[in-house]
Amino acid sequence: MESLKPAADLVTYRKPVFPGESDAYRDARTALLAQEIELRRHMTRVAQQRQALPPGPLITKDYRFKDEQGFEVGLIDLFGDKDALVAYFWMYGPERERPCPMCTNWVGSVDGNANDIKQRVAYKILGRSPVERQFAFAQERGWRNTDFIQTIGDDYANDLGLLTPDGEYPALVVFRKDGEQIRLFWMSEMRAEMADPGQDPRDGPDIASLWPILDLTPEGRAPDWYPKLRY
Repeated sequence: MESLKPAADLVTYRKPVFPGESDAYRDARTALLAQEIELRRHMTRVAQQRQALPPGPLITKDYRFKDEQGFEVGLIDLFGDKDALVAYFWMYGPERERPCPMCTNWVGSVDGNANDIKQRVAYKILGRSPVERQFAFAQERGWRNTDFIQTIGDDYANDLGLLTPDGEYPALVVFRKDGEQIRLFWMSEMRAEMADPGQDPRDGPDIASLWPILDLTPEGRAPDWYPKLRY
């Protein structure tokens, strides 16, 4: 593997676009650029480590679902002609008047890329509400590219530990075909107990584009700000 140039050397290629930088801004921005290069490299290493995971456990339970047309299907049917399935379970159970705003933000941010994603892998949103109810909300939000699936019963949610006396929780899971069988490839395992002080529990990297974009702004995420269902 080709050795990488130190980030401190790469930042010497920086070329400011706007004139009038102070020395303080130049020095701070150059130091930040070095960290951004290291972050890019670390994200690449994490992705490579994830892709090198050995085979995960076999999925032996016959989970049942209703697809977009209302037909009952099994987990393997959700793959279509793809070998990998990205399945996001969102917090929109039948007891909810409206879906979770954070889940809504996640699904909405991915919807714009869903057709591109589906060129490579299967991508489904799973919910406990009837598929017609999920689709109606999608129409309200203007989502056009996302496939919604209803879980039949709560075996899937219970087995993933998503239903508690306090309510339901989301889950991002990637499954992989192994011949005629299915294996877990990866799922988010960052629990609330793993959150850093003063921060909301979240994965790294953030898949929803909202948060990385806000991270580019002066006030950042603002600890007391959350997306809403209506604007």
